[in-house]
Amino acid sequence: MRPFEAPALMISFPELILAVLAMILLMLAVVGQKENYRLISRLGVFALIVIATLLFKSNPETGTSFGGMFITDSFAIYMKMLVAIGSAVSLMMAGKSLEREKIDRVEYPVLILFSTLGMMLMISANDLISLYVSLELQSFPLYVLAAIQRDSTRSTEAGLKYFVLGSLSSGLLLYGASLIYGFTGATGFEPIAQALHGQTAVSLGIVTGMVLMICGMAFKVSAVPFHMWAPDVYEGAPAPVTAFFAIAPKVAAIALLARVLMGPFGDMIGLWQQVIIAISIASMVLGGVAAVTQTNIKRLLAYSSIGHMGYALIGLAAANRVGIQGIVIYMTLYMLMSIGVFCLVLMMKRRDKVVEGISDLSGLAKQQPMLALAMSIMMFSMAGIPPLAGFFGKLFIFQAAVSAGLYTLAVTGVLTSVVAAYYYLRIIKVMYFEDAAAGIDKSEDTGLNLILIAASLAVVLFIVLPAPILNGAAEAALSLVQ
Repeated sequence: MRPFEAPALMISFPELILAVLAMILLMLAVVGQKENYRLISRLGVFALIVIATLLFKSNPETGTSFGGMFITDSFAIYMKMLVAIGSAVSLMMAGKSLEREKIDRVEYPVLILFSTLGMMLMISANDLISLYVSLELQSFPLYVLAAIQRDSTRSTEAGLKYFVLGSLSSGLLLYGASLIYGFTGATGFEPIAQALHGQTAVSLGIVTGMVLMICGMAFKVSAVPFHMWAPDVYEGAPAPVTAFFAIAPKVAAIALLARVLMGPFGDMIGLWQQVIIAISIASMVLGGVAAVTQTNIKRLLAYSSIGHMGYALIGLAAANRVGIQGIVIYMTLYMLMSIGVFCLVLMMKRRDKVVEGISDLSGLAKQQPMLALAMSIMMFSMAGIPPLAGFFGKLFIFQAAVSAGLYTLAVTGVLTSVVAAYYYLRIIKVMYFEDAAAGIDKSEDTGLNLILIAASLAVVLFIVLPAPILNGAAEAALSLVQ
């Protein structure tokens, strides 16, 4: 481990600032009253915007801090910007919905900030110890958020399931990390990579440790067969919490998985590539098939997210620069689509009560044509219909698979996309071609409407102005895969 140097702290300046701001807001929440929720929430959004700005201005050169346990590079900066922006937007989306459900507690934005801090540290983890600590810092606030609606049996059950299964996945990851340490004598990613470099026969202990770590991280992205928590938690947690789960944590978990496999285990591609291919295929198939029978839109989106993580893992299975670039592009566009879809989910209420059934959308095109249009844009994009952003996300991922010779994986992705298109198009069919049900209330939340408009425009206009995302993704991939 390298000696600690105070000037090196500057590369972790955004995380330090976020930690300080989160603790200040925690103190304000403790001494304040419930009526201070709006103030704490707005300060939380402001803090996350400040952090995103600091990241945008950060030096993209690779550097380490805290004795090599923390690393920053273009890949980390880009993915952390996504996380900060996604968390800020999800916090802005939550306000009116939390108030309507009477869970507008001051701890909500504080938990979001601490979880976001954990995600940012995950993305910059460069040591097994910092990896585990940051993963738990991200996870514990999420367990609380899932069960924050204490008088709801569904929310309590969702929080309990998430906690139990999350603890199991953390145990798998920790046991795998201990095996890696035991067989290499190192916890830092660079020393582990050096220990494994040039080995003709990798010991069974290292392979077992690596697989267990993949299992622990696969849980965080809800990849099959570690997906069992996602449908129940998505359905049971309050809608604003589900939105946050879908928007930010998946980005951080995919980034961590890419850094771990392309970093310390970079010389073991032939071994872990098989595992990622199997997980990717299983996730795409289950995500495409299981969602067909769903009637609850949040459960449908849970299975949809499982499928989307399967597509993202195709880029990781490619194990090259094109694949990492595809992952970055895909996660950026997936986050935009998730923001738009969950804006619409939060708007789905009747007589001021939340509705979640797909059938509740019947006839929406006649009652609220603009809302139906926005939902159609998001569904077409998630299905991968050109010229919307979702099509290009899948295009870059499939190109990466072809460039790596993974033709079976690419064909499986295309076929499962066709299957998944059925349930996306079913929602559009319900809105436009079924008799009108009792109407969905018109949203009076200006913030939600503005966010939905911005997300819809971003999805539609990506084909016109793709350069910022493509250039950023290319630079991020170059820093991770030399």
